[in-house]
Amino acid sequence: MKVHVLTYGCSANQASSEIMIASVRDLGHELVDEKDADVVVINTCTVKYATEQKILFKIENLGHKGVDVVVTGCMPQVQLEAILEKNPDAHILGVNSIAKVGKVLNVIEDSRNGGSRERVQLLGTEPEGFLKTAHSRFNPNIHICQISQGCNYSCAYCIVTIARGKLRSFDADSIVEDVRMAVSEGCREIWLTSQDNGQYGTDRDVLLPELLRRIVAIPGDFKVRVGMMNPFSVTPILDDLIEIFKSDKIYKILHLPIQSASDAVLKRMNRFHTIEETNNILARFKEVFPELTIFTDIIVGFPGETDDDFDRTLEWVKDIRPDKVNISRYTPRPLTKALEYRNIDSRIVVNRSNKLHHLCDDIKLGSKKKMVGWKGEVFVSMDAKVKGVMARTASYKPVVIPEGSIQPGSSCNVEIYDTTSGYFLARLID
Repeated sequence: MKVHVLTYGCSANQASSEIMIASVRDLGHELVDEKDADVVVINTCTVKYATEQKILFKIENLGHKGVDVVVTGCMPQVQLEAILEKNPDAHILGVNSIAKVGKVLNVIEDSRNGGSRERVQLLGTEPEGFLKTAHSRFNPNIHICQISQGCNYSCAYCIVTIARGKLRSFDADSIVEDVRMAVSEGCREIWLTSQDNGQYGTDRDVLLPELLRRIVAIPGDFKVRVGMMNPFSVTPILDDLIEIFKSDKIYKILHLPIQSASDAVLKRMNRFHTIEETNNILARFKEVFPELTIFTDIIVGFPGETDDDFDRTLEWVKDIRPDKVNISRYTPRPLTKALEYRNIDSRIVVNRSNKLHHLCDDIKLGSKKKMVGWKGEVFVSMDAKVKGVMARTASYKPVVIPEGSIQPGSSCNVEIYDTTSGYFLARLID
């Protein structure tokens, strides 16, 4: 059959799609563009209302065209009725059951060859097939390794915890072996992902710093990008985390979502941290790693957010000057606590979002200009899209070297001479 895998959402979803694409390929099916597909596997995300609506339209539209649809990812776990209302024939593959995509495809193929029409629904409760398995990587130099499934906290706005369940940290030995395999296959960047990397191992006997220590001990030239960690999960492991981040193999980047700089809003969000605790984490990291790259997430217009609350967030951004801010306008999600709250006027939310976007753009531009003239060592991770190679500084800042043919996995010294909106341009120096 001709199969297309369509991916929405986070890096964990991307990793799941890479595994499913490899499975489709190994079963002998043909991977094609969506317009040519007999079967479309939709790996869904339901964090935002707009994304959810786009996916539901896609599910319905493909059904009308006579295309077999397999829906996986977060949506089947929490919005099964909405999916089947749009397409009663849609096959369902739960977020924990990606390893069984072949079973679903076998049923579809049998029905297309004259067998009985059967709708498959597999909603496993325990994750399987995420580690030590084949990947068809979107980028051959980057391996995305999911280290756990689920989350032990219940932020008032978050549907992902409901979709993916309580934390299940994957076996540390299996994770280490998964990374070792990827490095042996030529991957030069390892992305560790989950719903909250900082929680890793709190349900086991190996915490994140120890897992990182074992990963960086793997021989080879590669770098590790540690994905998102909530402030409340970092605080208990802060000292050990800073210590292991000193490894040359770990990028000095901290993705620490604050969601708001107002403690009053954080309390309503059911976040288990204060902005002071977050600032302490950042200060401790920057004391050791002055060129630290900071990513954060902010929700604008959460129910009850006042002008003063929002101003506190603006001031925090001006003070901390994060390198990247993922800004989301609050939208109610089904089954969450915040669904009970009264929403803010949408015009106010749009205005606040625009104001925050403009501020972040100005800060980003100013920070980039300050990097022009920088000289130092970078790690080459992949070929650039147009010309040359893409490299990263120790703090994960993207640098394109247009001239020269340097192999991924190599290090070199460069001078940054210009910047674009997305990356720096650099020349090789001795």
